[in-house]
Amino acid sequence: MIFSVIFPLLITATACLSGAVQQGTLHRRTYFYVGQTYVPTGNSTSIAADQMYVEHLTPAKITRSLPLLFIHGQGMTGTNWLNTPDGRLGWADYFLSKGYEIYIVDQVARARSPWEPSVDGPLLPTDTVLVESIFTAVERFQLWPQASLHTQWPGNGSVGDPIFDEFFASTVPSLATQSEQAEKIKHAGSLLLDKIGPVILVTHSQAGQFGWILADSRPHQVKAILALEPSGPPFVNAIVQQGPARAYGLTDIPVAYKPPISSASDLHQVVVSEIPGVTCIQQAKPARKLINLVHIPVLAVTSEASYHAQYDNCTVRYLREAGVSVEHVYLSEVGIHGNGHMFFMELNNIQIADQVVEPWISEFH
Repeated sequence: MIFSVIFPLLITATACLSGAVQQGTLHRRTYFYVGQTYVPTGNSTSIAADQMYVEHLTPAKITRSLPLLFIHGQGMTGTNWLNTPDGRLGWADYFLSKGYEIYIVDQVARARSPWEPSVDGPLLPTDTVLVESIFTAVERFQLWPQASLHTQWPGNGSVGDPIFDEFFASTVPSLATQSEQAEKIKHAGSLLLDKIGPVILVTHSQAGQFGWILADSRPHQVKAILALEPSGPPFVNAIVQQGPARAYGLTDIPVAYKPPISSASDLHQVVVSEIPGVTCIQQAKPARKLINLVHIPVLAVTSEASYHAQYDNCTVRYLREAGVSVEHVYLSEVGIHGNGHMFFMELNNIQIADQVVEPWISEFH
């Protein structure tokens, strides 16, 4: 079933937190699913699995030739992009106002993309301390040096603050195994690109690797990638967790390299730098190339106070040495200060979109 309506988006449920109702951009909203498979149950019937929810927002007048496809991070859903926890307009409204057609997904096995317990792996819950310490109140925990600079989260970022409570209510459990999530996104996301055609990908955090995976799977359908603090650094976790991760460099599942690899062990690793909590590993030279990504421009954006400020440079270096064209913007270096990992919903979210993101994206239209 498809629900569609033309309306100005009225932010009501959360607007009471900021004391004002804001009217959004006139647009048409529809939704659909991609990737569904039928799994026999043994009783002459089947259940659905692997379907991904896709929300399609179309402005009254499309003025940009390429749609934007937004993919959220771990513990989150597509609602991240619609409005902020304190009721301000989100990036969806901003880009609709600029004439962009928008697609927003809920990752497979999460939120409106149902988790099927007999098919999907176990879930990992999202807890309050994790959210406070790495997203909303990082200045209080100070788990990395830049955390003290965090000023842009609305409210105090802690349990009991109505804005935090609104945000935390939107968090959801995620698949516990990153490789399983990556395979499911590759399946459904590739089918989505086949259906809707060329796009600019907008990825955040965990979804960073999904951008590389989808661009590798459908290189002619991905025209550019905006990577907002993408998952990293290469091969290992850092800051929040430690230990091996992303065996294929920046992904948990295979992607194409040149010269080709037969397994992850063919990617010879070398430690190039170490700071407390972060080990930067690159390919040994000469580095193999991410052959399907070399013609896709990338903008990586890193905020001033996020834990990603500790290692996004390592992620960008890996991409560049693998032949990918990457522009890397530190928000603090363009006069935008105080942001954390969820900067696209913080107090200055529209400034970031207007000053940094949209000017870059507009080059491809």
